[in-house]
Amino acid sequence: MVYDFMRIVVFFDLPVKTKKQRKIYSQFRKYLLKNGHQMLQYSVYSKIVNTREAARDHAKDIASNAPKEGNVRLLTLTEKQYANMTVIVGGKSFEEEKITIDPFLQF
Repeated sequence: MVYDFMRIVVFFDLPVKTKKQRKIYSQFRKYLLKNGHQMLQYSVYSKIVNTREAARDHAKDIASNAPKEGNVRLLTLTEKQYANMTVIVGGKSFEEEKITIDPFLQF
């Protein structure tokens, strides 16, 4: 089997004015972390998958778990495209550095 590593990037902007909205925000964030996403920035998470089909399946799963309010977007990139990202201020996180070296490394 040929692996075509893909990176799913989730961007979200959810309302947090009420206690209920904050709970929904927290639940969605915990869902992403539980399912292997790493935080890139506040409200921007990414996950590496090994095939395009896995990326499609994971996107469907995210869509079914997304909150009803707010804004949630997905961007699917090849790992090569993701690796070409330019960081202008700051730097890559520890997780990003390790995944770039070995995508199967577990944290």
